[in-house]
Amino acid sequence: MSTPHQKTAKPPKKDKPQRITISNRKAYHDYHVLETLTAGIVLTGTEIKSIRAGKASMNEAFCRIENGEVWLYGMSISPYEQGNRYNHVTDRQRKLLLTALEIRKLHGKIKQSGHTLIPLKLFFKRCWVKVELGLCQGKKLYDKRETLKSRDHEREIQRGLKY
Repeated sequence: MSTPHQKTAKPPKKDKPQRITISNRKAYHDYHVLETLTAGIVLTGTEIKSIRAGKASMNEAFCRIENGEVWLYGMSISPYEQGNRYNHVTDRQRKLLLTALEIRKLHGKIKQSGHTLIPLKLFFKRCWVKVELGLCQGKKLYDKRETLKSRDHEREIQRGLKY
């Protein structure tokens, strides 16, 4: 018998599935993605509201490591419509939040020839905005053609199986 003052066990909260808001599709076309990792990003209030509205672009974005910090360049977040004088600058550089150990490892890998750090996805994890970074190596023109051929071939196979 339970008394009125006894607490009942609540089931654990389930995390909502990660909803991808912005994706850098051009990065998968131009680069081989070798590794991925997730980082936080420093944003202002109006930037968060614009991202929730889906008004951001990562097509020309890239990352650099400067003075032991990782910075995101080239990501465009449109001004928030109701932001008035508190609105943000659309193309400013933004700081990414990684541990010192992760930054040192990335810095060592980026020093290798042909490797670069490219943002792949921007998504919400609970209330925080996260960036999925990819350690990438540039594709040659023949690699891009090969990727397109294999994608077309897979599409034809799927059509054949469907009918």
